[in-house]
Amino acid sequence: MNPLLRVLLLATLLLGSGCASLSHAERDRAAGIASQARSQVVDCDKPDRCALDSPLRALAGDAFSQSTQAAPRHYATILDEGETTLVARLNLIRSATRSIDLQTYIFDKDDSARLVLDELLAAARRGVKVRVLIDQLSAISDLEILAALASSHQNFELRVYNPTFGKAKLNYADYAGSVLCCFRRFNQRMHNKLLVIDDAIGVVGGRNYQDDYYDWDSEYNFRDRDVVVAGPVARGMAVNFEAYWLAPRSVPAERLNDVGATLLRQGAPPMPPADYRRPERVEQVLQEAQDPAYIQRMFVDPAFRVGPVRYVADLPRKHRNESSSQPGNGQHVTEPQLDSLIAGAQTEVLLQTPYLVLSKPARKLFEALKAREKPPRVVVSTNSLAATDNPIVYALSYKYKRRNLRELGFNIYEYKPFPLDAPVDYRNLVPAPLGTAPSSERNSSLLGGSAAGSNARRGGRDDDASPVEPDAQRPQPTPGPAARRQTDGSVVERRVLRAETRPSFLGTQAVNKPVPVTRSGARMGLHAKSLVVDRRIGVIGTHNFDPRSENYNTEGAVIIEDPAFAEALAQSILRDIHPKNSWVVAPRAKPPVLSGLNYSVGKASEALPLLDFWPWRYATDYEFQPGPDCPEPLRRQDPAFHSCYVAVGDFPEVNVGPKWLLVRMLTAFGAGLVPIL
Repeated sequence: MNPLLRVLLLATLLLGSGCASLSHAERDRAAGIASQARSQVVDCDKPDRCALDSPLRALAGDAFSQSTQAAPRHYATILDEGETTLVARLNLIRSATRSIDLQTYIFDKDDSARLVLDELLAAARRGVKVRVLIDQLSAISDLEILAALASSHQNFELRVYNPTFGKAKLNYADYAGSVLCCFRRFNQRMHNKLLVIDDAIGVVGGRNYQDDYYDWDSEYNFRDRDVVVAGPVARGMAVNFEAYWLAPRSVPAERLNDVGATLLRQGAPPMPPADYRRPERVEQVLQEAQDPAYIQRMFVDPAFRVGPVRYVADLPRKHRNESSSQPGNGQHVTEPQLDSLIAGAQTEVLLQTPYLVLSKPARKLFEALKAREKPPRVVVSTNSLAATDNPIVYALSYKYKRRNLRELGFNIYEYKPFPLDAPVDYRNLVPAPLGTAPSSERNSSLLGGSAAGSNARRGGRDDDASPVEPDAQRPQPTPGPAARRQTDGSVVERRVLRAETRPSFLGTQAVNKPVPVTRSGARMGLHAKSLVVDRRIGVIGTHNFDPRSENYNTEGAVIIEDPAFAEALAQSILRDIHPKNSWVVAPRAKPPVLSGLNYSVGKASEALPLLDFWPWRYATDYEFQPGPDCPEPLRRQDPAFHSCYVAVGDFPEVNVGPKWLLVRMLTAFGAGLVPIL
């Protein structure tokens, strides 16, 4: 574009957006207003800051006491179910004695997010130093709340990462302006999710702070995963957080143009009162977070005592010099570590990623595995079109199914929108899909295997141990007005952009959200990012297996080299690919036209950059049909596969219509969009 035209368009968009930049003096005045308003009252004068006595927090003390410099020890618990991981977070926040560092990509203002905010503020008031760092694109957009947080307490600090135009809240003119002026910088996002308590225990995983991630949304929730790790590695997490906190792109909330203008206009506002949609559910998780017996049973008993643990995370310098931002220069950290683990696989790679879009380096990595004399089996758990939160990105994995299956040897399983055996308390999903019964108590047998008590703490695993019995006394939640509304499952309840890939600027509220489906009820989409290599190394983190995580986002992950932990993580992923929860992607049994012709024309069409016209794909989705001759699920390579599985189409359970045309159109242009998707 002509530079002068570019400047004129940008100026027009900025004027239309109402973007008013504060002067340095005005920012200083706004910061002064916030600083003067901050309370200095500390509610507790005890050395431990009146911290909750938590068995989960105590794991850190055990880990440190058992560690030496040469042999650090850790405890790790897999957090699979959404609401329980919210309980764990609340419990850890209440157990803090010195510091809380929270880093995230999305922070909403709905029930779960507001609950966490209130707990953080309560910790600050009792004397704990609290720091919260949120990526700007997904930060709280309520300027009154941001101004109130910025001026709440001397022990509470809030910073926003990489704010476009120095603002907290963007409109579509801002988005368009950012594409014109600074496309790459706008797309560089802090995707890390980290919670560190007292530099001693940390939580890492895929979950943001929004109801969708804790099974609290009545129409769409994410199947996600976190890990809580206690021990010396938490110090490394704190060091990484500090690097982001001090980065030039991390701006105190009160110094943002729109937040500062709010402070200048009305002074420091009070925190708006919480207006919970489901207050009885909030009260329930608060009670559980306060109950030491519950915490012991759910998070401590299933903990694995593990040896080598690494926290690997990109640093903010990944976003500095774009021309030199290539693997090997010290800026990319997470991706090379994960690639190295995969390259070292001998027998099996279990990969779980919401978005399966392979970059050229990733393709070369798996091509090298496939070329071995005895290649390891590669199993990929990912989303179907009906389950994904981002149909734009799914279009690319759809486009390259043939390549992924035939040339790379992947065994791909696509998550169903209505899984029947997910690690979720189905009572939280209102209306509950398909009349499913409540799960056992938080699916506790999956939180690190069925090991419990001293056996798990020793690092062993009793495969014959019985899972925890269901909590029959737990009250059934009473649906609130919004939950009682019987909505069509094809309608997204709130007008929000859920997709974490939205900075590509290709998604609008009409496009970048789950597609319409054929059934009503609360559905789920896969969001967990995990890896298991040879059942001896387990990885849980934020890294999606797509070019955006490689090139644009900063990411982090916990790597645990422990067979028992890796096996538990593997079983969690295998549960997700069970026929109750996923479809199998496999070559068609009988192509609609001649097999060789169909394959050749489909391959040629796939390679075209502007048109992908061939309607009969090499592969499609299959559903398992159990019977006397098919007692157990089979791999797609099994000769009896097509006798036990029935084809359900390329887009099962999708309400085919304009969205189908959209996906087919996007596959035509997908190759050119890979770098930013």
